[in-house]
Amino acid sequence: MRRKDGDAKVTGAAKYIDDLTFPGMLYGATVRSSIPRGTITARHISLPDGYTVADHRDIPGPNYVALIDPDQPCLAVDEIRHVAEPLLLVAHADKDALLHLDTRISIETRNGTPTYDPEASDVCFKKIAIDKGDLDAGFKAADVIVDGEYRTAHQEQLYIETNGVIAVPGDGRMTVYGSMQCPYYVHRALVVLLALPPDKVRVVQTETGGGFGGKEEYPSILACHAAILARKAGRPVKMIYDRVEDLLATTKRHPSIVRHRTGLTRDGRLTAMDIDVIMDGGAYATLSAVVLSRGVIHAAGPYRCDHIRIRGRAMMTHTPPNGAFRGFGAPQTLFAIEAHIDRIAEQLQIDPVRLREQNALRPGDTTATGQQLGRDASALAVLRDAVKRSRFHQKRKAWAGTNRGIGLSLFLHGSGFTGGGEVKLASKASLELTPRGARILVASTEIGQGTRTMHAQIVADALGLPYDAIDVHEADTAFVPDSGPTVASRTCMIVGKLLERCARDMRRRLGTLTPAQYYKKHGAFTVTSQYEPPPGLQWSDETYAGDAYGSYAWGCNVVELEVDPVTFDVTPLNVTAVAEIGKAIHPMMAIGQIEGGTAQGIGYALTEEVVMKDGRMANAQLTNYIIPTPLDAAPMDVGLLERPYAHGPFGAKGVGEMPIDGPAPAVINALRHCGFDIRSIPATPERLMRARLHHGFSKAGT
Repeated sequence: MRRKDGDAKVTGAAKYIDDLTFPGMLYGATVRSSIPRGTITARHISLPDGYTVADHRDIPGPNYVALIDPDQPCLAVDEIRHVAEPLLLVAHADKDALLHLDTRISIETRNGTPTYDPEASDVCFKKIAIDKGDLDAGFKAADVIVDGEYRTAHQEQLYIETNGVIAVPGDGRMTVYGSMQCPYYVHRALVVLLALPPDKVRVVQTETGGGFGGKEEYPSILACHAAILARKAGRPVKMIYDRVEDLLATTKRHPSIVRHRTGLTRDGRLTAMDIDVIMDGGAYATLSAVVLSRGVIHAAGPYRCDHIRIRGRAMMTHTPPNGAFRGFGAPQTLFAIEAHIDRIAEQLQIDPVRLREQNALRPGDTTATGQQLGRDASALAVLRDAVKRSRFHQKRKAWAGTNRGIGLSLFLHGSGFTGGGEVKLASKASLELTPRGARILVASTEIGQGTRTMHAQIVADALGLPYDAIDVHEADTAFVPDSGPTVASRTCMIVGKLLERCARDMRRRLGTLTPAQYYKKHGAFTVTSQYEPPPGLQWSDETYAGDAYGSYAWGCNVVELEVDPVTFDVTPLNVTAVAEIGKAIHPMMAIGQIEGGTAQGIGYALTEEVVMKDGRMANAQLTNYIIPTPLDAAPMDVGLLERPYAHGPFGAKGVGEMPIDGPAPAVINALRHCGFDIRSIPATPERLMRARLHHGFSKAGT
């Protein structure tokens, strides 16, 4: 089906936030800290008339960004915890008048001692413990124990469109338009900060040029800043970050340190898994608790083991806060387990495919949290299909001892919010009858992934109407119910299922009448559906035991690459990506999601290095933060397997996050095949060179 948003975007008719203007609009800017830790001792401002300046004293409500923990101030009062922390806000009618504010505004500070090492931090945002079986008994049953430490670094979401909002005040109300993923997150933050009733705050998502998690929680901060200025000036205020500010100030993927201690029998059966996960949350908690949650739940990978202990901590450091990024903690821990599995296979001299086949989760098996998997558990299916498609064994044998390598990874990804998250959200979706069909009313956002199209397909099929008879209302909190955030691989499986129910209810109510006939006779009506958990799901937030997710998507990646023996540049040659996602509602878009996520994951593995210097991103521009371009992308063979999930729309599960989980470990395992023992990413040429030199020195006994 043609994308609902396709024509407007191709023709340029689609309006992004920087395309919008309002009468009397001002432009806003943020004055930020230049030190990673310290206190503010004085502020000196010498601006002529025409400027609006706001600080923490202009906030009518409590000075924090409402999310999970109320620890992050909207504007600093006296304490500074990271470089680029917001201190003051300035607005002017002339955008150029906001240049060189540092010559007219001086912030005096007293430096503190920053902490950049999460292991050295004495502030823990969240601790999580998962226990299954008897770990000591598991290690006693082991013939071999393999230890390993694996590290991942920051990664920038790098959406095409930078963060931007416009705040419009009026009559005791505040309306914010913006590029965002979660309108109701922004709505809640504004209600708290502005001390306004919910019906006095309206949030409207404009066309959004990508998110990848980077527009999940951060737009709440920017919306609050624009709203503070708009409230003080009494005029609309537009705030759009340039690329450098966006890279310097916004959230990134959490760096991680993951340690494995694994017991196995001589023939490769897992007997014990002891896993320690440390995530670097940066200066404030943001979403670190739930990122850690998904990370530890996925830390044991797609493997069955009776005796597991997982410990996780999210720690504070003095860098800009880290937050949501596609995969949400799972890419970090799945990287560790999949790199570890290949090291185990090498040590036991077992084929890495056979080792995975022997230990892969099957229907009826239980995960680390004790969740019993249903018939749609597909680890073996995706593994065998990917191995066959890629001719893995033939290439692995032929390339042994050369500069070419082949590696694979096996992974799973839970669809929807963790544990009782969906119950707490209590998401709603509505469907309104129109003269020609129906209109979808949800807060789920289109950020390039195809939400409007996929939802319209589900409704059209369930209603028995043509696709073109289905309209989609913009994500505007004044008109659409809170269907939850556009995150966590939930938009199709959770919200799509609600819409399917709405459509079936509407179809029953229409009876034998067409929408036009019913509308003419009775007028419009709206059907609403609220989330109810599938029967039998049980979860404990206290013990972290039970059914972590309604269902899992499954994937296997095979990466083929070549290493230049002189420059140590790595060239991906081919990628095989097999995914089992229940049902592909729109196969072309599903394949596009897999291709995009896979390319993003290869960038995570090889080139995307955030260089932090004194708590500041030192390479905050696209000249030296290197992402894969289409010219860098290897040919991809994508395979879609379908094992329908009973509680997803037409059997669908989530697909958005899963593709980024597997590429990085597959790359590292292919490099291992080439003789490089890499246990941290990105695997830059410098890191490969050091690994090769170390390997050579070790063999020489030096």
